[in-house]
Amino acid sequence: MGKRVLYIWYKYSQGILEGGGQCSLRNYRMVCQAVGEGNVDSLYIHDERRRSSRLAKLLAAPLFLFGYYYGLSPRRVRSIVRQAANYDYVFIDRSLFGQIAKGLRRAKWPGRSIVFFHNFERVYFDARLPRRLPFRGVVLRCAETNDRLCCRYADTLVTLTRRDSDQLKALTGRGADAVIPISLPDAMQQVADPAVLTRRRPVCLFLGAYFRANNEAIRWFVTQVLPQVDIQMRVVGRGMDRLHQEYPELQQVEVLSDVPDLKPLLLDADLVILPVFTGSGMKIKTCESLLYGRNILATDEALTGYEVDEQKVGGRCNTADEFVAAIRSFAENPRPRFNAYSRDFYLQHHSNEAVQPQFDALFR
Repeated sequence: MGKRVLYIWYKYSQGILEGGGQCSLRNYRMVCQAVGEGNVDSLYIHDERRRSSRLAKLLAAPLFLFGYYYGLSPRRVRSIVRQAANYDYVFIDRSLFGQIAKGLRRAKWPGRSIVFFHNFERVYFDARLPRRLPFRGVVLRCAETNDRLCCRYADTLVTLTRRDSDQLKALTGRGADAVIPISLPDAMQQVADPAVLTRRRPVCLFLGAYFRANNEAIRWFVTQVLPQVDIQMRVVGRGMDRLHQEYPELQQVEVLSDVPDLKPLLLDADLVILPVFTGSGMKIKTCESLLYGRNILATDEALTGYEVDEQKVGGRCNTADEFVAAIRSFAENPRPRFNAYSRDFYLQHHSNEAVQPQFDALFR
């Protein structure tokens, strides 16, 4: 009989997945590949098929004060610990659930717990949550508490980047046991025509779901860079239709929300623009751009975890002047819309096939 794994998801999602959901699905498939799909069972902290009542949410809120992120409670943790008796491994797919790692250790469960950090969670929530959100500080403390619990009680810690590992070590004294970057299944059936050149008026694409860090990135680009360049700009992402309502200055930008297939838009783009300045973990939009062989103009934050040659991939831009200069260079000196370097870098470092051996090693 193979090694049995209880895989703990943050939530059962329906519809288009955000970056975190895509990473969770990747992790699950990698675990199944490592130990055999028949040896992996799923447990969801949340299930979008079942809506929580307003009363249930209100009753859960005080638990944040005691380090139980929404969906967990002492009773729920005890139930998960009892269920874990039937498994050799528990794979916790989010460090927000450090209480589970603590419960397993305190119960002297004989298996091994693995925690996958999607982000250094306090940094991530600090970038995501509105500044004026009531009880914002409580949520941030809860996230940090669970990061600490994971580092104290889990057997194996996995982060997406060395940066996240270093931040954990600075906070808790313990870094990651393994650093496994983001990857995606190869969705490109055939390579794009390398003879097609970038346009004189480039189509510039921004990928990202609706949340504060992305919204601020788009707003910054539209106010600081767009007036100085002649481009066609598109914004694509889950829930992005709210941008026009909330930011009048974005009326001139084409916004596409909840697009089921990004491939045609990515292949039509001359440039993918990633002016993201805050966050944690890795940006899956960067991986998607590499997969489809795009020319990418990105900040340090958007390139964190990707050891690319910044000139070959397109350009590293952290100021408005750098974005303007790079965009004008593409407009004045057309080059292949399909970036062979980006595509090859994806295949070698961020395809599922390239990353699978690192997951296999977790269960040896």
